[in-house]
Amino acid sequence: MPRKKSTEPKVIKPKADTSHIERIPQKHGGALLKMTKGMTMNPNGRPRKYTTAMREQGYRLVEIHDCIQVMLQMNLAELGEVYKNENATILEKTIAGSLRKSLEKGSLYSIETLLSRVYGKPRETVDVQSEEKITITLGK
Repeated sequence: MPRKKSTEPKVIKPKADTSHIERIPQKHGGALLKMTKGMTMNPNGRPRKYTTAMREQGYRLVEIHDCIQVMLQMNLAELGEVYKNENATILEKTIAGSLRKSLEKGSLYSIETLLSRVYGKPRETVDVQSEEKITITLGK
């Protein structure tokens, strides 16, 4: 039996103090949010990079790379065991969870990110062909 759609409008509660935001209504029914000078919509700033967050937990870069290399060789069942293991470190759980979620979604984003973190980005080449002549003049 299909679910009935609610006719009540959704009420979205703000996560933080919004007194410094001015709502400017638009013709289409939406609204622009205008900030007062000196205020920000993102008070916590940009999220920290993965390795920076792990370093704050006390891990060295070599340990992070070694863990990534080992986990990239595991199958889905092994990653699940690592994630559920009570004795696994936060680094192991984070990498296992990320890889498992990517595999279940069919996405290669996490794998690509982890590979480029350990081995570096692959070299990109550009093939340029031109019919124009190049003239080089050497002067005194």
